[in-house]
Amino acid sequence: MTGLLNHFAAAAARHPERIAIVDGKGRETRFAELKARADGLAARWQAQGISHGDRVLMARPVDADLYASLAALWSLGAVAVLPEPAMGLAGLRHAIRTTRPKAVCASGWFRALRLLPELWGTRLLSNAALPAGRMTPAATDDDIALISFTSGSTGNPKAIPRSHSFLLAQHEAIAPLLHSSQPQRDLVAFPVFTLINIADGQTSVLPNWKMSRLDETSPQALHDWMTRQRISRALIPPSLCEKLASTDMPANLCTIFTGGGPVFPDLITRLTSVTGAPDVICVYGSTEAEPIAHLDARDITAADFAAMAAGDGLLVGSPVPDLQLRIRQDEIQVAGQHINSGYLNPADNAENKLAEGDLIWHRTGDAGRMDEAGRLWLLGRIGSRVTIGGKALYPFQIEVAARQWRGVRQAGLVSNGQIPVLALAGDIDCFPHWQEAAAKLGISEVRRFDRLPTDRRHASKIDVKALRKLI
Repeated sequence: MTGLLNHFAAAAARHPERIAIVDGKGRETRFAELKARADGLAARWQAQGISHGDRVLMARPVDADLYASLAALWSLGAVAVLPEPAMGLAGLRHAIRTTRPKAVCASGWFRALRLLPELWGTRLLSNAALPAGRMTPAATDDDIALISFTSGSTGNPKAIPRSHSFLLAQHEAIAPLLHSSQPQRDLVAFPVFTLINIADGQTSVLPNWKMSRLDETSPQALHDWMTRQRISRALIPPSLCEKLASTDMPANLCTIFTGGGPVFPDLITRLTSVTGAPDVICVYGSTEAEPIAHLDARDITAADFAAMAAGDGLLVGSPVPDLQLRIRQDEIQVAGQHINSGYLNPADNAENKLAEGDLIWHRTGDAGRMDEAGRLWLLGRIGSRVTIGGKALYPFQIEVAARQWRGVRQAGLVSNGQIPVLALAGDIDCFPHWQEAAAKLGISEVRRFDRLPTDRRHASKIDVKALRKLI
């Protein structure tokens, strides 16, 4: 067995009766049950002809069977294809065209997807397990384990192949951050963290809402689910942290790990200033590079908060160990064993991969800087600079400051031709104050909206293209 499968088997042997997965309907699956299900599915699919290197499209809900299916495919040396869920049917069809899977692993109404012209003639895998048998042939560390996709926020989603050795390196980069000597019940909104938990023997409680419709999730519903499931740690995007901050904190919640979008200082303050506040850990990374840096909110000083309010950008913390990081022409570039080194289509590499000898640098597309303490600060996206008072500034140098003004919920800085426009969502009664504060920064054009558009994946980043259309 390869890396993560070895970890999973060891976890199931150590804690066979411990709950591995609680799905969105509250159904519990123990580690021994998850391992047995994976072995049974592997036996069935081997009988159906799935073998080493075969690509299998995953079209099923995020539940225990999804993770059992991944383990089953990997034990056969097969490759799981995971479409970008935020793109819906369009993302699924893009994944099919890009990877040309041999078979489809589907359940429920997803099984009707085989009627799509792109899947005509593609084998549909059975969900009925067989008694576990000897699985051959096994994958090697360098074999591809899964193919996932970028969010598509800057164009068509790019297919990212991840080898078994890559997944193990990612596990080794993230696991120390999540390590606990005590059993935890984690609310997990990021599949990669569920894989980490399964490998480490911790319990993952899955969302009971649609991740593609985060705006429809009410703060009270989130609070109730966490309370009912006795959540001790939450691994959720900033958009859900915003909802959580508007309610009383669930009684058992001790720690929040948040990422997938910028974690602004005003949100950190609201999360940590209530009675019984949890610890907050901010994680910075991307689809191709996860994690890059992390920050414990307890380590943010008064001087750091003041610097962010003054326009120094967004503090994201110290780079993780075993990561090489450099700043080139303001851009953050990273390299390491857990950093994606290339896309499925080699033509996509030209955009953000730099080969230097045996090392491949990933261009994040984020502008940043390092401070004297070796901590990383984000400034915004490369290419998004605007000129204010004759000085070129990145969006976060304004947006992070603006979010700390009275009554502001969201902030987005874009250029309308040659004129910088600051878009704000929040209390309309505070608009005169916003105009006054913006003028001190050299911004004369301020517009108020009820809500600013955000990304499809985590609803945590301002959708700049959509915002420009509004302006």
